[in-house]
Amino acid sequence: MNLKVKPGTLSGTIEVPGSKSHAIRALVIGSLAEGRSVLHRPLRSSDTDSCVRTCTALGARVVTGQEQRWEVYGTGGKPRAADGPVDVGNSGTTLFIAMTAAALADGTTEFTGDDQTRRRPAGPLLAALRALGATAYSVGGNDCAPFVVGGGLRGGHVSIECPTSQYLSSLLIGCPLAEGDTTIEVPLLNERPYVEMTLRWLDQTGVSYTRNDDLSRFEIPGGQRYASFERAIPADFSSATFFLVAAAVTGSRIFLRGLDMEDTQGDKAVVGMLQEMGCEAQIEEDGIWFEGSEKLQGGTFDLNATPDAVAAMAVAGCAASGETRLLNVPQARAKETDRLAVMAQELRKLGGQVEELPDGLVLRGSRLRGAEVDARSDHRVVMALAVAGLIAEGATTVRTAEAMSVTFPDFVDLMRQAGAGMTLSP
Repeated sequence: MNLKVKPGTLSGTIEVPGSKSHAIRALVIGSLAEGRSVLHRPLRSSDTDSCVRTCTALGARVVTGQEQRWEVYGTGGKPRAADGPVDVGNSGTTLFIAMTAAALADGTTEFTGDDQTRRRPAGPLLAALRALGATAYSVGGNDCAPFVVGGGLRGGHVSIECPTSQYLSSLLIGCPLAEGDTTIEVPLLNERPYVEMTLRWLDQTGVSYTRNDDLSRFEIPGGQRYASFERAIPADFSSATFFLVAAAVTGSRIFLRGLDMEDTQGDKAVVGMLQEMGCEAQIEEDGIWFEGSEKLQGGTFDLNATPDAVAAMAVAGCAASGETRLLNVPQARAKETDRLAVMAQELRKLGGQVEELPDGLVLRGSRLRGAEVDARSDHRVVMALAVAGLIAEGATTVRTAEAMSVTFPDFVDLMRQAGAGMTLSP
């Protein structure tokens, strides 16, 4: 599909949808827990639908008939091997986090996904699972899906480099249910807030562990069980980022209902980044008032903990005077697309001045012009380029816009409600 965007401003209240990262952790932990768990305000998207199917294939029962309330009937720490290949679609988070859960089963499960997912390597996680006693290998021998995982996780000692935090989150969720104790050494870790999010879920479901302050070592007793839970899924800062940046670059004032600055999500840091660039934020009990600026100033930002924000922040950099440097985010090259390369190429089509670094982007204030751009079926690139269209002269057309459904199927509807001129067409 194509998304046509006209320049304009935003106003009013946006109901921010639930967090994908929280929802997937809730689904997997609920599927491993004892009894029934309840999720309120879950995110309905292609990624969470993939996670529901995956949890069901591993033996849980997930009831999603009500829009605002899902129920998960867990396996009591004893998932089963899937009867056939499990297709996670575009959800790399589901794939990686579910792998250790599948390693707890007696038999093996084959995981696959779409073209983008099958290009995302997991060599360190596969090696760690083997070191902990499981069967884990890449069918093609290239460390990419399809993967075969299972055979009974025993525990042990493992060292794993984590260019994506999802490797570590997978082990942290699955290893408490292994037969023996597990020690995890982590010499490299990107995206630390997502690990803190996982640990918060462990804390709230009765799982014990010890850690050091820099998250480089964990001790996890085996033979534990997850308690069932009932919890509302927090609003998603990653999705809200596109509205925050849209308000920032258009000088708009909006209220983002549901955002909680006390949550563990790393992308809440975007609020502070945009404040440094000249925006204003007022924290309320039920959300955030946010106002952009007609005189955004460039800045230098370390995005290692917030890689999902790089596409939107690149648009902010184009709208700001001076130079904006988005640094220390090499893992952005290994997401659904190489987001550093894709954003550089597509923003240049709109007139953006963009320099690509090995681990980031340098952007200079630019006068954007409407053009046709290609998001390469990457949901976050679609939404970032749509935001760029709000400040480009003339109309902007974003190709492969259907990818928004991966995490934010209501993006266009909410943008329209806030006053944006956006139209979807085949």
